[in-house]
Amino acid sequence: MLSRPNATEYADFYRNYIALVPDGPVLAFLSQQSGHYRQFLAGVSDADAGAPTAPGKWSIKQLLGHVSDTERIISYRVLRFARGDETELQGFEQDDYVREANSNSRSMEDLLAEFESVRRATIALFGSLPPGSDTRGGIANGNRVTVRALAYIAAGHAQHHYELLKARSGQGAA
Repeated sequence: MLSRPNATEYADFYRNYIALVPDGPVLAFLSQQSGHYRQFLAGVSDADAGAPTAPGKWSIKQLLGHVSDTERIISYRVLRFARGDETELQGFEQDDYVREANSNSRSMEDLLAEFESVRRATIALFGSLPPGSDTRGGIANGNRVTVRALAYIAAGHAQHHYELLKARSGQGAA
């Protein structure tokens, strides 16, 4: 289950995210990512994490809040589509979510713990899916997407932001 999706299973916008997911079991990769974030951000103070990473960019705290919020939305889509619900789902405006989340007022520990919790729930959801549900799909944000593509999108989205953090810190891509 959860083999790499075909390009017909997701919008072209997600191609770069999916390309960031290495070959091998996607659930294993998903299970490692929150630890990578925690390890990389271990020495970052709350004050530094609340500052934008570059002019016009989100802070580390905002980025962590965004990754958790986006993963919740992806998981909701997985649940709906895996259960055979093909009701079209709307997209979301990420900047509105980041603004309203007020992540800069939270501690790094709280945000990292939240991401770890959200990720465990995502992995549990994918692990609970019955055989055959991974190729089910529906319309989200105006585009057809399958359950297995959403697994790779979740992993690739988190990896995209992890690599951005590393690049902005001068440590390059992972």
